[in-house]
Amino acid sequence: MVAITGISALPDARRVVIKVGSALLVDEAKNTINTGWLAGIAEDIARLKSAGKDVVVVSSGAIALGSRLLKIHHKKLNLQEKQAAAAAGQVILAHAWMGALGAHNVQTAQILLSPDDTETRRKHLNARATMSALLALGAVPVVNENDTVATAEIRFGDNDRLAARVAAMIGADLLVLLSDVDGLYTANPSHDAGAKHLAQIDHITDDILAMAGTANASYASGGMVTKLEAARIATAAGCHMIICDGRAAAPLSKLEAGARCSCFIAAESPHTARKQWIAGALTPRGAITIDAGAVQALRNGKSLLPAGVLAVDGQFDRGDLIAVEDQAGKIIGHGLSSYGSLDAASIKGHKSREIEAVLGYRGRDEMIHADNLVVSDG
Repeated sequence: MVAITGISALPDARRVVIKVGSALLVDEAKNTINTGWLAGIAEDIARLKSAGKDVVVVSSGAIALGSRLLKIHHKKLNLQEKQAAAAAGQVILAHAWMGALGAHNVQTAQILLSPDDTETRRKHLNARATMSALLALGAVPVVNENDTVATAEIRFGDNDRLAARVAAMIGADLLVLLSDVDGLYTANPSHDAGAKHLAQIDHITDDILAMAGTANASYASGGMVTKLEAARIATAAGCHMIICDGRAAAPLSKLEAGARCSCFIAAESPHTARKQWIAGALTPRGAITIDAGAVQALRNGKSLLPAGVLAVDGQFDRGDLIAVEDQAGKIIGHGLSSYGSLDAASIKGHKSREIEAVLGYRGRDEMIHADNLVVSDG
């Protein structure tokens, strides 16, 4: 297998997710933004944008910043205090990123996600569509967990796994976890002088999982354990993942210049992995019948438009998997529906421009987008 390195991974990637931890962004002694470091990473991101790449940032730091603002940083916070701190800190965090990236004429947008937003298909599609629209408009979405409303039982608990879920959601090619370590070692290098650095990990085995350590910074909720779980999520979605030391100024530039890191290799592309997930991981909730012209369009890689739909069967919601059949009743593919069954039945046979008049709102132009559709051979 060809080695993926920090030198090659960033230039080759089309869509990149960058996870920034609290220990990097926040001066822990003062609980304030590390403005010098933020300026450096913002310059790196602007450079990636100018090279035509889509960039999403998953940023920690809201609780640390908010606890200072609310003067509750001197004690161990309970759940309600953490939520209050997150609510206050999100304002500071978003403003800091907006200012740093705005200095390079890069627009930002704040996205708050919960686990349900990434795992429930309807919400997953909504979040995916929003971030895709922002990226198409040239903005950098800055993502964090929606700590203000989440409970302990329904939290990600760390931004490593959140970043991996986001990378999978948007079809990213590369996830970069900026950390206080330069990658994965065979043992904790702080405790074992004989620990060896691993530059490339092709498979996440039980032996690899046994190498995980723990977090050091008091505000960090992750460690190598969560980073390896993030690697499992990302690589399964066709996304390579890098762990590197992010403490230096302009850490992405250092990475491209050859800074040591650990690269986790995805066997498939994001597009292929998503298609495999749709094809094999879900059970259809309904079916639609399409005309011969639509069949040919799908076989040519096009999206399914309402005009080509003849009939809608079953009860399903937006985001559910449905079967696509030809007029002879043969299943020619499966996809995630952009509409629930009632709305789908209402707009079948209509042109996309007529959707708003029929439904009273402007939904998606496609019944099933090509990215969410797998067509069978034949």
